[in-house]
Amino acid sequence: MRVTRPIVIALSLVLAGAVPVWAHHAFGAEFDPNAPIRLQGKVVKLEWVNPHAWIHIEVTGKGGKPEVWMVEGGTPNTLLRRGLTRQSLTFGTELIVDGYQTKDHSLKRANGRDVTFTDGRKIFMGSSGTGAPRDGRDPVEAAKKKPVP
Repeated sequence: MRVTRPIVIALSLVLAGAVPVWAHHAFGAEFDPNAPIRLQGKVVKLEWVNPHAWIHIEVTGKGGKPEVWMVEGGTPNTLLRRGLTRQSLTFGTELIVDGYQTKDHSLKRANGRDVTFTDGRKIFMGSSGTGAPRDGRDPVEAAKKKPVP
């Protein structure tokens, strides 16, 4: 039996549609701006992927038990432009991460705002949520920055 190109393309499209898709989300859809969190621990895993990089850090939880938290950052490109690289987030790197918990507080997941290294360097993680630094692209911010006569 001979399979023609249109049939192969049609089957490919059907199969591609059957694969689950991870939708991109807004900060407010998943994270709680009223639940700030500070996590201190060592990097155990790094997912340098789009649309968000994920840093997994092991922290000491309740009762002294180790817990691994997933911390969402911006895109790898955003993190690179701010000074975070794969090499600065290697296995065992000690970090302090300030951010916000998920709305479901039972999950060990957070959106990272800032990461602080043991040498004192503090870098913004590219969060679109609370705490994002002003960059002049917000029309409200631009209106506040009127030139002084």
